[in-house]
Amino acid sequence: MSFSIAGKTAIITGAANGIGLSIARHFADNGANVICADIDEARLLDEWGPNPDSDTDDPSNTRIFAGDLREKLTIANLLSATIDAFERVDILVNASRQVMLTDPLDADNKAVQILLDQNLMTSLRLSQLVAKRMIQQGEELGDDDQNTPLGAIVNLSSIAASRTQPGLMAYSIASAALDQMTRSLAVALAANRIRVNAVAFGSVMSASLQDTIRDAGETREDILEGTPLGRIASANEVAEAVQFLSSEGAGFMTGHILTVDGGRSLLDAVGNPAH
Repeated sequence: MSFSIAGKTAIITGAANGIGLSIARHFADNGANVICADIDEARLLDEWGPNPDSDTDDPSNTRIFAGDLREKLTIANLLSATIDAFERVDILVNASRQVMLTDPLDADNKAVQILLDQNLMTSLRLSQLVAKRMIQQGEELGDDDQNTPLGAIVNLSSIAASRTQPGLMAYSIASAALDQMTRSLAVALAANRIRVNAVAFGSVMSASLQDTIRDAGETREDILEGTPLGRIASANEVAEAVQFLSSEGAGFMTGHILTVDGGRSLLDAVGNPAH
């Protein structure tokens, strides 16, 4: 059983910061060709540097792509840039996500629409387009061996999909929808030998959580009290779970929501904040 992703080409969204950045670095360090996509071009350049000139023989296994993936044309351009750089795509990691604290009685429901557009629809559209390319690659190779995978898609979700608080209603709705989209696409693409899974995580020591803990010190103790393993996960632990689902080691797993939360979702969530 191999968990290697060496030589594979992966598109990773949300790769300018946070968990998406950690996943992109982890994949690059483990030998994958990585397209680091994000709307924040300045932070992409800070983290990854400029793309090599197209007329140079640069051995780098990373490229950056800046654009608003809520736009259909941008999604198409991202795939084109991937093919231009590495000729194929084997893995898609939908790590671009947004969290908003909202009023659950807000009749306008703007936050619900924002998070559905950002966390669900962007992932769905990109998954559909990338899946078509993966299928095309298989046809071009003439490979009809049902034991040979054509690709893997991994979505980033949250335990908030099933355990929530009123202020996180919009985020919970979008997370639950993403989980169901993962299962539905897994069934739809199974015949094409494309696996679709998700990682649902609890508290991860991201920059935003560090800021929250700094501003409200009791938050850390609340999280630790509500987590059986008694600590907060590192972003790299999420990255390792994503690598597993992307690898041949998970070759018979599809439609699975892999929970990485230190046991937090096993407890009664009342009174415990969701971060």
